[in-house]
Amino acid sequence: QVQLAESGGGLVQAGGSLRLSCVASGRTFSRYAMGWFRQAPGKEREFVAAINWSGGNADYTDSVKGRFTISIDNAKNTVYLQMNSLKPEDTAIYYCALRSIASTQWHYWGQGTQVTVSS
Repeated sequence: QVQLAESGGGLVQAGGSLRLSCVASGRTFSRYAMGWFRQAPGKEREFVAAINWSGGNADYTDSVKGRFTISIDNAKNTVYLQMNSLKPEDTAIYYCALRSIASTQWHYWGQGTQVTVSS
């Protein structure tokens, strides 16, 4: 059974940094991609970033380009989201997700971790 467990959220002032982690377990992931999504209060969940398990094809939504970096440590089955220059509008619950590289559907989701950026 695939499980995803996020950590690293918290409260930070605008301009600060946080690093989110997501540990995947339950199978081998060599043909998968991992992503980060977020959902702010009253808004729909939105895509933030994604990366292939090999570490290639990193992709970001425009609003985080140049500020967020997604990376993966295959040995630890862990994907990271380094978030710098945080803004109040980055406040949301952040979820990691997993999909097969042969699919566009994100099949597995973590429980989420809260990120709050104060102004």
